[in-house]
Amino acid sequence: MPTDVAPEPLITPVPRIAVIVVAAGSGTRLGAGAPKAFVGIDQHTILRHALDRVAQVDGAQVIVVAPAGREGDALTDLLAAFQGARDLVTVVAGGETRQSSVAAGLAAVWPDVEIVLVHDAARALTSPDVFARIIAAIDAGAAGAIPVLPVIDTIKRVAGGEILGVVDRSLLSAAQTPQGFRRDILDAAYRDAVTDFTDDAAVVAESGHRVVAVDGDPLAFKITTAADLDRARSLVTPHPHAPVSLAPVAALPRVGVGTDVHAFGGEGTLWLAGLEWPGEQPLSGHSDGDAVAHAIVDALLAAAGLGDIGTHFGTDFPEYAGAHADVFLARTRALLGEAGLRIGNVSVQVQANKPRFAARRTEAEAALSAALGGAPVSVSATTTDGLGFTGSGDGVAAFAVALVVPV
Repeated sequence: MPTDVAPEPLITPVPRIAVIVVAAGSGTRLGAGAPKAFVGIDQHTILRHALDRVAQVDGAQVIVVAPAGREGDALTDLLAAFQGARDLVTVVAGGETRQSSVAAGLAAVWPDVEIVLVHDAARALTSPDVFARIIAAIDAGAAGAIPVLPVIDTIKRVAGGEILGVVDRSLLSAAQTPQGFRRDILDAAYRDAVTDFTDDAAVVAESGHRVVAVDGDPLAFKITTAADLDRARSLVTPHPHAPVSLAPVAALPRVGVGTDVHAFGGEGTLWLAGLEWPGEQPLSGHSDGDAVAHAIVDALLAAAGLGDIGTHFGTDFPEYAGAHADVFLARTRALLGEAGLRIGNVSVQVQANKPRFAARRTEAEAALSAALGGAPVSVSATTTDGLGFTGSGDGVAAFAVALVVPV
């Protein structure tokens, strides 16, 4: 009689904890020319560093609140930090204020979640131990808990340039994030809030609940100014004279496959393989219909484990309407760089009766390679002997294979 028992299917446990990562700030005081969360500390963004630490909270739902229009960039960092896992992570667009952004994140928290932590992405180097201390305080019965550090400077009361007195610093602490709360209490506090506060503990305290303090972390400083960013970079990047390990690193190349199809029938002129083809019938699509470039994008993203072209360039991103290959490929190269990868090479095959590629193959390879920062690109073209939609001249198909290598 057989004794083998079929294994029970693996079921992802429903999380009891959610972490909302607030990354919707403009970063005006940082002066980096981009939303703060997407400024690089090293080869990774501020957001990515924050998420690498959030990822150590076992089994938590993670919601990133990103600036409107940068959801795809946030998702890239999420997938990289969580190694491509999609079941516990999501991105939502933020609001005009921090409080409205947190409210947007709360709306995405799953019904079974019992504890919600709210964390500023700008505190990118916060130790995972702080998350554990906050969770432990809530599990011990606190309605809310926040990490704090003692104030070590002498604090003066000043008005009009005149010192009016000294504030007893023994009664003061500097608040940090993550700030954690029972989910029902945080939901109710945000629902009833009529004043805009600068942190979540103030919202909860206003609703009448006691918030406790736990030990903070000196590394959880907030990256606000250029000096803060320099400090973070000095902490993340090894000193040039620090000992260097000569042990081999297991960093293997990765391969991805991409494909794309577009039908003839668009407006304007044909764009294919990064080139304009005057006199040829255009392809239809959200952008310029360049099936060759789009197949390359899919192959690169697949190799990197960063989703697909729809994740970053779909119809939800109107800024890419009508965009050409150089825009798609340059952005994809940047996404790979943020994930710590560089492009090895790309090979793409075009299947179409028209246009004829032979005379412009070298030109197409050069254009595509330039958009990918010089990575070699080879292009081949073939007909399908009259078979299928490409053989009948209804459209173009492209198939790409890409190699990416850890930096």
